[in-house]
Amino acid sequence: MQEYKIFLKKIGILGITTILVSFNQLILLPILTQSLSILEYGVWVQYTITITIVPAIAVLGLPYTMVRFLSPHKSREEIQEVFYSLGFTVVLGSLLMAIIFMLSATFLAKNLFNGNLFVAMFLPLSLFLNGLTLLFFDFFRTFQEMKIYSLFSFIQAYLVVLLVAALVFKGHGINGAIIGLIISQLILIIAMYIPILRKIGFKIPLFSNLREYLNFGLPTIPTNLSFWILDITDRYLIGLFLGLSFVSYYSAAYLLGNLISIIMSPFYTLLLPNLALYHAQGRIQKIKTLINYSLKLFLIIVIPLFFLLSVLSLPILKVLSNPEIAFGGYFITPILALGGVFFGLYGIMSQVIILEKKTRITGNIWIICAVSNLLMDITFGFFWGIMGIALTSLAVYIFAFIISLYYSRNYIRLELYPWFLIKSILTGFLMCIIIIILNPHKPLDIVLTAILGLSLYYLVLWKLGGIQEKELIFVKSFFEDIQYSLKQLIYRLKI
Repeated sequence: MQEYKIFLKKIGILGITTILVSFNQLILLPILTQSLSILEYGVWVQYTITITIVPAIAVLGLPYTMVRFLSPHKSREEIQEVFYSLGFTVVLGSLLMAIIFMLSATFLAKNLFNGNLFVAMFLPLSLFLNGLTLLFFDFFRTFQEMKIYSLFSFIQAYLVVLLVAALVFKGHGINGAIIGLIISQLILIIAMYIPILRKIGFKIPLFSNLREYLNFGLPTIPTNLSFWILDITDRYLIGLFLGLSFVSYYSAAYLLGNLISIIMSPFYTLLLPNLALYHAQGRIQKIKTLINYSLKLFLIIVIPLFFLLSVLSLPILKVLSNPEIAFGGYFITPILALGGVFFGLYGIMSQVIILEKKTRITGNIWIICAVSNLLMDITFGFFWGIMGIALTSLAVYIFAFIISLYYSRNYIRLELYPWFLIKSILTGFLMCIIIIILNPHKPLDIVLTAILGLSLYYLVLWKLGGIQEKELIFVKSFFEDIQYSLKQLIYRLKI
C-alpha cells in the first residue's frame, strides 16, 4: 500500500500539472478565435495537430523504448549509451521527416493551410524540434523525475500562450502565432537538455543493442501512425469536404471532450516505468495491484467529468469562443468525451501488453482502427457531417478498449468494478438533472455549478458505497502529502 501511495502521490503532482497545462488550450481558444478569422483558426488547428502526431512517427518509437529498457539500468555509462544511441537515431528520423515535409510545402500550403506557404515552410522545423522534445520528456519520465517533468510541461504550455498571444495581439495574425510557437519550442529544448547534460554528460554512442531497441520501437510506429490517421483524418476530412469553418466547430468541441484523455496522461506517463521495475524484480502481484488501482482511480475521476462536460458543453463553448463555434459543435462534445473514457481505459490496460513486449498487438489494433476510421469517416461524415465523424471516433475507441482488455487478461486479471460503474452512472445522471435545472450561463455561474455538481456526485456515490471508507482515508492522506510537497516546492522557489 505504501508503494502505491508513493505512486499515487506522483500521479497527483503530475495530474495537477496536467490540469494546469490543459488550461493553456482554453486560454488560447478565445485569444485565437477572437483575433483570427475562422479560416485562420482552422489553419492553426491543422498545424498543431500535425506537429503533435507526425513526430511520434518520425522518432521510430524510440523515446518510448527508452522508458521500457532504461528504467532498470543504474550506471552512468549504461544510461549514456542507451540515451545517445536512441537520441542520435531520433535526430536522424526527425530530420528525414522534416526534409520530406519541406519538399511537400507547396502541396501542404494549398491543401491544408488555405494557401499559406509561410506556415507550410516553417512546419518542418516544428516537426524536427518536437521530435527532440519527445525524447527529452521521456528521459525525465524514465527516471521518474516528475517535478522536473511537470515543470517543463508547465513551461511548454504557457510559454506558447505568452509568445503566441503577444504576436497575435500585435497584429501578426496566424504567421505570428506560428513564429511564437517555434520560438517556444527552441527555448524549451535548450532548457530541457541542460539538466540532462549535467546528469549524464555527453558521449558518442556505440549503438550497441540498437537492433533490440528498434525491434521493440518499430512495431509501435503503426500504432503512432494509426493515432495520426485517427486524429488528423477527422479534421482533415472535415476541412476537405465541409470546409475550415467546420474544422473550427469540431476542434472547439474536441478541445472539451479531449479533457478526458488528458486525465489519462499521468497514468500513461508513470505506469510503465513502475511496471517495468516490478517486472524486472518478478513482483507480478504488485503489477496487478497497480494496474487495477489505476483503473478504479481513473474511473472515479473521469465518469463525473464526462457527465459534467456533456451537460455544460454549450455554455462553456459560448464563453470560450463565440456563438457560431459554440452552436456549431457543442452537440458532439458528449460523444468525444465518451470516446476519451474508452481511450483512457485502453491506455492503462495496454501497458500490460507493452510490458510483455507485445507491441505488435497494439500496432495491429490501431492499424485496424485507422483503416476502419478512415472508411467510416468518409461514409458517416458524408451523411451526418461532424456528428458522423464523432460517432466514428467513439466506435474505434470502444473497439480498441475491447481488444486490449481481451489480450491484457491473458497476462493479468483486470477488474472492471461493475457495481461501482452502475452506481457512478446513476449518480452522474442525478448530477446532470440538477445542473440542467440550474442552467448556468455566466462564467462564474458555470464554475460554481460545476463545483456543486461534483461535490454532490462524490457525496452521493460515497453514500451508495461506490467509494469505501478506507479509500477516503487513503485519499485524504494522499492529498495531505500533495499539499506538503507543494508547500515545500513553493518554499524552495522563494529561496
